Amino acid sequence: MKKIVFSLCLLLAANAYAGGEEKQVCENKTDAKGQVVKGKDGKPAQTCKTIKVHKKLEGTAVPVKK
Repeated sequence: MKKIVFSLCLLLAANAYAGGEEKQVCENKTDAKGQVVKGKDGKPAQTCKTIKVHKKLEGTAVPVKK
């Protein structure tokens, strides 16, 4: 039983680590006319999303067959 719990913990940790870096991206809200919507404090209202940023792997060109 301990081995099963230990392996599940390792699996979950590996998935969390391999997920990549998270980045928050925000955009200003606009109305139907295209004007920026402002909040009560006068600052532009924003919609924010959290996205994952993956590392881009460098590779070599595939050789052409003759």
